[in-house]
Amino acid sequence: MPDPSALSTGFGELDASPTQRVRVWDLPTRIFHWALAVAVVGQIATGLSGVMAWHLRNGYLVLALLMFRLVWGFVGGHWSRFASFVHSPSALVGYLRGRARPEQLVGHTPLGALSVFAMLAILVAQVATGLVADDEISASGPLTRFVSSATVSLASAWHTTAGKWIVLALVVLHVLAIVFYALVRHQHLVKPMVSGDKLLMQLAPASRDTAGSRLLALIVFGACAGFAYWISTLRL
Repeated sequence: MPDPSALSTGFGELDASPTQRVRVWDLPTRIFHWALAVAVVGQIATGLSGVMAWHLRNGYLVLALLMFRLVWGFVGGHWSRFASFVHSPSALVGYLRGRARPEQLVGHTPLGALSVFAMLAILVAQVATGLVADDEISASGPLTRFVSSATVSLASAWHTTAGKWIVLALVVLHVLAIVFYALVRHQHLVKPMVSGDKLLMQLAPASRDTAGSRLLALIVFGACAGFAYWISTLRL
């Protein structure tokens, strides 16, 4: 295996070995991924069952995680940065036609990136509307008193109808995509998100995943969690 520093030089053909083990997903990204998965499932379960106290608590966790991911998208490991998986429409078309470039198959593929952005966008919308929603029975968001009644009504309607079903649909599509890639394309997407590494047929930049970067992630998440907690204290 070549020196890891060589992996930061870019893409290229291998000469000595048919595969390269490359750190693609840094530890903070992996923890975020699984924590968000558990939190979203928790949100769906508590929302559908009407356990609103825990629905609100879990919502603050989702808020903290989303803020962390937005920051980590700019300062995280190479393949966790938004710049590494913002693809043009032509790149998406090329990928769908089987003409993907090597670098598009390392981190998030053009299609995978689309699903990531869609999930982040809908979750941000759900959290934002949840903060100003009011079911007029047992739960209201901490920011309802800062907006108009019309805004509360619109946010509540979106949060409990369209937004909820879009989240459910995206979760189902995400699971089906994992199964499809495993059974049809023989690409296991879960394992790299556990170990952090991928075996590649070409040289590729490795994501930074050092003690320093992990400490930075902890500091960033601590700040995000603190902000989410402060938001929670605004609830009457």
